Amino acid sequence: MKVITADQAGALIPDDATIFLGGLAVTSLPEEILQGVERQFLAAGHPRNVTTWACGAVGNSGEAGMKHFAHKGMIKRVVAGHFGQTGKEMMKMVFDGEVEAYNFPQGSLSHLTRQIANRSPGLLTKVGLGTFVDPRLEGGKMNSRSTEDLVELVEFRGEEWLFFPPPKIDVAIIRGTLADEKGNITLDKEGVLLEQLSIAQAAKRWGGIVICQVERIVKAGTLHPKAVKVPGLLIDYVVVAKPENHMQTIATQFNPALCGDIKVPTGSLAPMPLDERKVIARRAAMEVTPGAITNLGIGIPAGIPSVAAEEGVSDLLSLSIESGVSGGIPAQLGDFGLAYNAESIIEQSAQFDFYDGGGLDASFLGLAQTDSQGNVNVSKFNGRPVGCGGFINITRSTKKLVFCGAFTAGGLDVEVADGKLRILTEGKSRKFIDQVEQITFNGHDAALRQQEVVFVTERAVFKLTADGLELTEIAPGVDLERDVLAHMSFKPIITNVKPMDPGIFRAHWGGLAAALGPTAPADKK
Repeated sequence: MKVITADQAGALIPDDATIFLGGLAVTSLPEEILQGVERQFLAAGHPRNVTTWACGAVGNSGEAGMKHFAHKGMIKRVVAGHFGQTGKEMMKMVFDGEVEAYNFPQGSLSHLTRQIANRSPGLLTKVGLGTFVDPRLEGGKMNSRSTEDLVELVEFRGEEWLFFPPPKIDVAIIRGTLADEKGNITLDKEGVLLEQLSIAQAAKRWGGIVICQVERIVKAGTLHPKAVKVPGLLIDYVVVAKPENHMQTIATQFNPALCGDIKVPTGSLAPMPLDERKVIARRAAMEVTPGAITNLGIGIPAGIPSVAAEEGVSDLLSLSIESGVSGGIPAQLGDFGLAYNAESIIEQSAQFDFYDGGGLDASFLGLAQTDSQGNVNVSKFNGRPVGCGGFINITRSTKKLVFCGAFTAGGLDVEVADGKLRILTEGKSRKFIDQVEQITFNGHDAALRQQEVVFVTERAVFKLTADGLELTEIAPGVDLERDVLAHMSFKPIITNVKPMDPGIFRAHWGGLAAALGPTAPADKK
């Protein structure tokens, strides 16, 4: 192992290299090294024509991450599980077709790193069948410039599968906390483990190099062997980062509560303000089964633990995050992907093993677009690539799905008071439309597989049936024709519509324990 600068690291990367990047948003992102790679290109014109792979989104939607590759001639192709934080420069290159772009499920990419490492022929999975990842639809291609097929539809033992051949990895760029003089790497202050180990192993499988960013170097022999998550025998070069380039999350330099070093009292977390987001989180929380292993997505679903804490039923939740965290209270906004008071933190690929194997009882996810068949799009809007993240893995195998989101988008303004909802200004964009722009979740397939699927908005609740979406509840204070049906591009099935619980539209609810049934604290004797 050799200690080098970030600029020296950039000079090590050859033209036409394929680079696998560790990190999720800014969490575990080797930002210092990426800055060095960019400076090398701007100064010398190299490396050119590179391909990057990443399991999730890489960046903070601003100055970090994939922005450093967003130069004409520098990057040829980007493959990622999500594009949401890659920044406006890279998003524009993808949108304008200046770079090849592919989006595949985050869990499948995480699993692929292990298949590369162990010299497997590739990854065989059912995750993505019937979605835009399926070659019969789009094959994960995010623009017209992306013409090569990186995923194949194959038949194995009489069943359809998706097959991902392994890419040749020339360079792995990962991150840790400490490195000893032999290159052994710990992840002590990281809030997640992700796939730093398997990314390094994947590069070594092809004879590539591994560059790791750390906070500091310590003496050989001083690290506990169980604390070492990436052995020194895999590490070629180490770069010591400046603190500002080694953020724990997008929003936080370092919080010991987000990596399990300390526990915080749940009462210290501020309650959500009473608006449409809280109404949706409250109604969605009523779909929780006490003790069920439950995954929460970003956005409104991440507010469910706050509602549960306010209602005094946090102990009934058994929460899990795709990044590898289980237990505790998932963090929100710029800290998403980590958790306060986590009970366990495992590698992301292992978490997706559990998810793909059907380990989740329920998942609460965002709602961007849906149609009459219950197809859901969260990955592409008006040609703008956002990406699926772990959404496709989660929705494929989870027993119960609850999609959560406002009924319309773009300027929605509501009044929530006295047990009623009033629409002050309607959103400019419909979410319940004739046909979704991209299929991230296949409602018809889910209905055939008899998944339980619920759609929760601030004014209406729907369920998926074999015949399409059925309206089951509307909010007190809203008019069915004026406030619901008039803002849908299709007419749902309507048989027995009930009012939503008026309590969730009041400042103080206090009804979640009763809604969850006799196992909830309020019903215990």
